[in-house]
Amino acid sequence: MTQHDTVKQTFPVLGMSCAACATRVDKTLNRQEGVKTASVNYAAATATVEYTPSVCSAEKLKKAIQEAGYDLLTDTGNDLAQEAEAAHEKRFKQLKNRTIWAIILSVPVAVIGMFFMDTPYANYIMWILSTPVVFWLGSGFYINAWKQLKHRSANMDTLVANSTGIAYLFSLFNLFFPDFWLSRGVTPHVYFEAASVIIAFILLGRTLEEKAKGNTSTAIKKLMGLQPKTVTLILKDGSEKNINISQLTVGDTVLVHPGERIAVDGTLCEGSSYVDESMLSGEPVPVYKSKGNKVYAGTINQKGSFRFQAEKVGEDTMLAHIIRMVQDAQGSKAPVQKLVDKIAAVFVPTIMTIALISFITWIILDANNGFTHGLLAAVTVLIIACPCALGLATPTAIMVGIGKGAELGIPIKDAESLEIARKIDTIVLDKTGTITEGKPKVTDLIWNTEKKELETILYSLEKRSEHPLASAVTDYLNANVISITDFESITGEGIKGIANGTLYFAGNRRMLENHAISIPENLLNHAIQFASESKTVIWFADQKEALAVAAINDRIKDSSKQAVTDLQAQGIDVIMLTGDNPATAKAIAVEAGIRQFQAEVLPQQKARFIKALQDKGHHVAMVGDGINDSAALAQADLSIAMGKGSDIAMDVAKMTIISSDLTRISDAIRLSALTVRTIRENLFWAFIYNLIGVPIAAGILYPVNGFLLNPMIAGAAMAMSSVSVVTNSLRLRRKNIGHTTSQTIDKENMTDNGYKTISKPGTTQNKETEPKNITIMTESKTKKVYKIEGMMCNHCRMHVEKALSTIPDATVNVTLEPPVATIEYSHTPLSVQELQQIITEKAGEYTISE
Repeated sequence: MTQHDTVKQTFPVLGMSCAACATRVDKTLNRQEGVKTASVNYAAATATVEYTPSVCSAEKLKKAIQEAGYDLLTDTGNDLAQEAEAAHEKRFKQLKNRTIWAIILSVPVAVIGMFFMDTPYANYIMWILSTPVVFWLGSGFYINAWKQLKHRSANMDTLVANSTGIAYLFSLFNLFFPDFWLSRGVTPHVYFEAASVIIAFILLGRTLEEKAKGNTSTAIKKLMGLQPKTVTLILKDGSEKNINISQLTVGDTVLVHPGERIAVDGTLCEGSSYVDESMLSGEPVPVYKSKGNKVYAGTINQKGSFRFQAEKVGEDTMLAHIIRMVQDAQGSKAPVQKLVDKIAAVFVPTIMTIALISFITWIILDANNGFTHGLLAAVTVLIIACPCALGLATPTAIMVGIGKGAELGIPIKDAESLEIARKIDTIVLDKTGTITEGKPKVTDLIWNTEKKELETILYSLEKRSEHPLASAVTDYLNANVISITDFESITGEGIKGIANGTLYFAGNRRMLENHAISIPENLLNHAIQFASESKTVIWFADQKEALAVAAINDRIKDSSKQAVTDLQAQGIDVIMLTGDNPATAKAIAVEAGIRQFQAEVLPQQKARFIKALQDKGHHVAMVGDGINDSAALAQADLSIAMGKGSDIAMDVAKMTIISSDLTRISDAIRLSALTVRTIRENLFWAFIYNLIGVPIAAGILYPVNGFLLNPMIAGAAMAMSSVSVVTNSLRLRRKNIGHTTSQTIDKENMTDNGYKTISKPGTTQNKETEPKNITIMTESKTKKVYKIEGMMCNHCRMHVEKALSTIPDATVNVTLEPPVATIEYSHTPLSVQELQQIITEKAGEYTISE
């Protein structure tokens, strides 16, 4: 490791009680020498730090955080997650016990304070019961507030300590020196119930928050529990030994029994079985595994037993990679959170200033009870303005959203990606391995003379070949191997060899022509048809004539067409980029339902293509699976990698679709929209709560109706505001985010027949910077635009669009600005009267006209 190398670690943080705490810890870490970046997640109670070990260390970070009044867990060994979980459980247990005792002692104080104030020695009883609540069960507030004061800072604990401390001391003074107020004509009320009940409510709120924050990471805990602790190792002598997973190394052979979880990633070398890979792909159907197939840590073996060779262990497994991605993402901040952090940093000082102004204003304006009312107002303002709801608004929604993504088989690398996905209006797809399966397969094999021994000869010949397409033939035939002599590979043509004394050839048509081999007419006709379908043609012949012709193609995935339809239905343009030839690109585009594609694109041109789209104002997502897609993935606003692709693509991408099922892209976009909506709801209620609550607490309603907010009620409202924010975020977990099927909405005004070529998005036509053109495929349709009157909101628009979408063989798009309906007919257009009847019957009182 050089002096410039950095490491990235996530540490549990203890002692944070609000968003202002998280901001202070964040600033403290970022100020340390050697720290490149630091990000604190209040909801997860963690800090993710990237630092240079030669300059900084975990111990130095711990010391700096302790000096700031908090603590950092660094002695976590290799099991950070377990240590963080233990810290969370310990804190939750302590809070729970303190809360129970605080409620037990505070309830009688509240009852006496509200209903039995005239009971003999009532004030003394309340004093005795409230003292342990304030100074024992609530001691943490005062300790943390003192630490903050020493560092000239303030946080939520400062608010609680000030409000409850002032209420308690004020009541204590009134209890023992009542004459001071009686001589001035003021009744010396005590507020022991306010001090104790406030602490009880805040402790209750924090207990519920701590429990809820634990619930938000349920998906991660499930992932962490997927890897078994022990494995059955096959020793060199063939014997079996049960060992701890930490002892397993790359190259070891592992035995997996029926029903067991697979411990590490590897390749199956003996046996076969069905494996439940739902934790990776989200699909419930088990996958058949045989020799040569990959298996992954955390997946479950079904009925058969098999052996596999370990290839990735420990932190290198797919499961570990997913866990790291999700952990990093849950510690990241969405762009909207940066604004929240800035607000939280000044929130506490602002509230303390408002409390002081309220106190002074009451004294000035109310000569008789100004001091008392002012003191109560100041206390109430300090209590009700808790910034917890504000601090929890964004991170809890992000954590739940990312956890939901993990459950769907879509690990998301950071919060920014989750937020931006909903803005995507253009998706660029790689072809091979993304739209297609990425593995060429024989689609047709036509024999001129069918003989079983000829299949065996072709199989044995291709088995000797190193050509990439040879495996497609052998996979298709799956015959027995026979002896081949004088085998030779001819570059650019194919292969040849002798079997049973006869010379055989396998290759392209040039090979047949160069050896004067005749081609039967029926095989030639099939070959011409295969070529027109952009399939690769392979000939098999003896010395005299062609015996068979095979067609090889990289088939599109079963889900690709549905995925494209879903995306287009969401109003998203889908474009395919491929380095393949135009004929093949066109065939794949037609089959997948993609209307725009570009062929013969080099890797660097993909990135330039995306840049050109961005320059036009588009928000672009790139979906790819190979190393050649890495530059384009990095350039895109949102990068999505296929889980069965290269590690480099997954490292660059912000999202990974583990199952490589393109329909998951729509799921990711829907998840993004739901998460951002939840964040906005949380922020709205957090801001509205403080906007309304603080002025009322300060006494703004007193001149109107004589209302003064009780500090005890303010404490309860503050606690419930935080719980409501977390509860709203947890609603995301119950959302059903699945695939949808709807009609394709074509946003382009294209009515010509066949194909046309137009300039690709961009401001220049420079051959060095971008491909020359993009092909857009259109069908013969009639498009008409109608004016819609009466639509007032998006719900109106949806009603009209849903009604018009019932027209058979028509594509409908309704917009509010302008208020129009665009209908693309595959048949004779309906009359305005017919359209009006459909709208009136199915949508209501809206008017359509040309």
